[in-house]
Amino acid sequence: MKRINWVLVLLILVGFVIGSCIGTCFPGTFLNYGESFGLSQPMVLNLGFFIITFGLEINITIASILGVIISLVVYRFIR
Repeated sequence: MKRINWVLVLLILVGFVIGSCIGTCFPGTFLNYGESFGLSQPMVLNLGFFIITFGLEINITIASILGVIISLVVYRFIR
């Protein structure tokens, strides 16, 4: 069984966040071109005494992909 390298996972998530921030700084450019995946409306499970709401939407843009690539390059340098 392989170990999960948590630094790599954390850097990839940070890359998505930084890429998303870069995309919002430059609205209307090619960096915001992308696709959304997931549930557009949350699913609700009502058990009477307990209500659970499920929802997840992932927005992948060119800026977020660039952020992930930059984070992978940083990972190669710190490893």
